[in-house]
Amino acid sequence: ADVLAERALELTAEQRATVDAINPAHYQAYLLEGETGSGKTEVYLQIIARVLARGQQALVLVPEIGLTPQTLARFRNRFRCRIAAVHSALNDGELLEAWHAAANGSARIIVGTRSAIFSPAPNLGVIIVDEEHDASFKQQEGFRYSARDLAVMRASRDNIPVVLGSATPSLESTHNCQAGRYRHLELRGRHGGAMQPTWHLVDIRKLNLNTGFSAAAIQAMEDELAAGHQVLVFLNRRGLAPTVICHDCAWIAKCESCDARMTLHRRGVLVCHHCQRQRPVPDSCPACHSPQLQYLGQGTERGEDTLLAMFPKVPVIRVDRDSTRKKNAFTELVEEINKGKPCILVGTQMLAKGHHFPNVTLVVVLDIDAGLYSPDFRAAERTGQMITQVAGRAGRGEQPGRVLIQTHYRDHPLLDLLARHQYPTFARQLLAERRLTDMPPYTNMALIRAEATIAGNAVALLEAARDYCNATLAPSPEVRYLGPFPAALERRNNRYRYQLRLIVNDRGPLHLLLDTLGSWLESSELARKCRWSLDVDPIETS
Repeated sequence: ADVLAERALELTAEQRATVDAINPAHYQAYLLEGETGSGKTEVYLQIIARVLARGQQALVLVPEIGLTPQTLARFRNRFRCRIAAVHSALNDGELLEAWHAAANGSARIIVGTRSAIFSPAPNLGVIIVDEEHDASFKQQEGFRYSARDLAVMRASRDNIPVVLGSATPSLESTHNCQAGRYRHLELRGRHGGAMQPTWHLVDIRKLNLNTGFSAAAIQAMEDELAAGHQVLVFLNRRGLAPTVICHDCAWIAKCESCDARMTLHRRGVLVCHHCQRQRPVPDSCPACHSPQLQYLGQGTERGEDTLLAMFPKVPVIRVDRDSTRKKNAFTELVEEINKGKPCILVGTQMLAKGHHFPNVTLVVVLDIDAGLYSPDFRAAERTGQMITQVAGRAGRGEQPGRVLIQTHYRDHPLLDLLARHQYPTFARQLLAERRLTDMPPYTNMALIRAEATIAGNAVALLEAARDYCNATLAPSPEVRYLGPFPAALERRNNRYRYQLRLIVNDRGPLHLLLDTLGSWLESSELARKCRWSLDVDPIETS
């Protein structure tokens, strides 16, 4: 029976060559690199059509629940078959139904977030991981796993192809292509002749900003809205203001349970984004009783208020974790945006991932400087991926797009590469740095985390773990140890957090070591006073 409910789009020569390159008969990992808007989704759809025609199933992983409705809609429009969704917003009954449909083969396509990689599918023909670079494919709590890496393992065991797609591939996947483990496929240019947006780096040193917005950004927004277009303002911080400070004595509102500042939200509430503790904003400074409390910095709520004041006749749609808590809230917001009427979207990275908003012609990025000078060795890679992805939301329809990035570091060489659409060169430079510093993906890393209500207990456990590793291996040049040292956020929810890094050139010795170390930790008296975890290939080192 014909599985297509609508005719497939005409592929470009490059897209057709990409589809034809993927051999359904045996295992191969493919990295599909194509800039935002290059037509990767159509390639996925046509690969899936071939798999369905062979009577097999397809598994598609997406990074965010918010992308699932959009992906499901495209698949349901294209295919005449049952499609199962698997993600954490479903209730137990809905999950069980999807699980059974996948297991008995009645669901021919399974779409979901990272946990969908465990879906039973007896007749699987292909696995597709969209936005493969995204950190949300890594489970950070409890049983830690990478859904992307599991997808490659599962495809290898099932002897089927796996396609990893991204406009901004992870350095790990790029390195795997260089090493010959993955096959690199590339889509150049945007589908349908749309142009990549032009980037402008706005130097905000010494400028007077209007609640975070430069005059150039305000003028650009006015111009696009007057032309009947939509504007996206990217601000990757929730709340009204990230810091409340006393103007007279410099007291700062800090969380009592964490080494963190509390974020001011609307309703006059201070919220800790780490432990979720809340308390009302004081009327005066608790330290000196001055009424001169000031709000520093900007979150999405403050951005929304500022934009409503600047453009009172234009709808402002805020998209962040707070505005999308209710079921279907995100889908409703996306439907409102896709009506195409002039509006301003202000939001966090939820807006950056894979969405197709044809009438967005301007993206304004307010605050990315922190990512350029973070101690986290992955920060520059993440920053480059994030701003390239969010910039890719501009100019996807018939109108050309513009991107304005406000920065204090206009001359930063990495920003210059990104602004010239040179992400592959940007990635090569970062890989060269990682090679020089012996960091992943040229080495393998594991993180042993320990947390306890008494800091000394966590430190003692990690020191004992390091001594055990040394004794087990005999001091080995193969293993380098960093730590124990405090996590970037040392105290969270009244628990002190420390970590020990193990860096090894070859993977084999690392797994052998962790096998014995895991057993030792399970039986250690010190471990009973702590919470501990082993994390291989950590994404977050904070």
